[in-house]
Amino acid sequence: MCNSKEQTMMRIHAACLLLGGLAATTIAAPTASAAPDCSPAGVQNTVNSATGSARQYLDAHPDANAAVTDAFTRPRPEASATLRTYFTAHPQEYYDLRGILAPIGDTERQCNTTALSPELESAYHEFMAG
Repeated sequence: MCNSKEQTMMRIHAACLLLGGLAATTIAAPTASAAPDCSPAGVQNTVNSATGSARQYLDAHPDANAAVTDAFTRPRPEASATLRTYFTAHPQEYYDLRGILAPIGDTERQCNTTALSPELESAYHEFMAG
């Protein structure tokens, strides 16, 4: 049985998987930043920070949280359609969550590593691609 933190992380990752079909474009401005901590602990800290921030965001946006929670209980095609409908109607929330989760991909690229399990990694990249 999963604890509450694991269930929340699974919901966030499920949202990433299910939102993969949502078309979105963003323009990322270059930023100056220090080299990331590429140690296993540093990469895990990035994942924990991003998923923690996503959890806080969903807690502060009850409608988005309800959509993600509901989708988590549905078969993938139905959940995907439900989330696509929700986030199409609320694009700022999609962009916000995408921005919150972006540090995971940034760290993966800069450290030439994989930060998530294979199924979550695939879902993450599908979600981030829009």
